[in-house]
Amino acid sequence: MGSPRPAADTPRGELVPLAWLDHFCMRNFTNAAIFDDTLPRADGVIEAGFHVPAEALAEAMQAWFRRKGWLRPDECLLVTEKSREGLSRAKPTAE
Repeated sequence: MGSPRPAADTPRGELVPLAWLDHFCMRNFTNAAIFDDTLPRADGVIEAGFHVPAEALAEAMQAWFRRKGWLRPDECLLVTEKSREGLSRAKPTAE
């Protein structure tokens, strides 16, 4: 594992619960090998390998959270990347 460290907030500005991130990162749920190098670290924080594309991660997380009913259709996630010294923040926005 390495940087970047994506993170996510709920539409209400709260950190996405670790349980949500853990569900997403388990390959038997997503069946996407590209996300094998993701590790939920805490509420709102995922450590990801360098080859994990942030945009694809954000799109897949958003789609997964919508399928689970955790995000409404008009809500979305915005993911940014930070080095180990900082954290990425994924802020949901209205479409």
